[in-house]
Amino acid sequence: MARELTDDTFDEAIGKGLALVDFWAPWCGPCKMQGPIIDSLADEYADKAEVCKLNVDDNNETAAKFGVMSIPTIIIFKDGEKVEQFVGVQSEDQLKKALDEQLG
Repeated sequence: MARELTDDTFDEAIGKGLALVDFWAPWCGPCKMQGPIIDSLADEYADKAEVCKLNVDDNNETAAKFGVMSIPTIIIFKDGEKVEQFVGVQSEDQLKKALDEQLG
């Protein structure tokens, strides 16, 4: 399962190593389709990357900081820096490819 983040835990979670964050909301239909893919990645990459979710309704400060206007938005961070961003539902293969490229 993906780790649930808040505005307070966000910086610590993405600060070191590789992190993928799914910006979502409970009312968002496409987010519900993306959710199981994110959870699957969390299991598969447990030892290699932090895979997290951030509810934009409850944590709009962080969402605003990264200019998240549409959800789902998925951002990959490396040592706290944004390295890649996707908007809309992404396939598991697409996200694996992006993570693997960052893992090098």
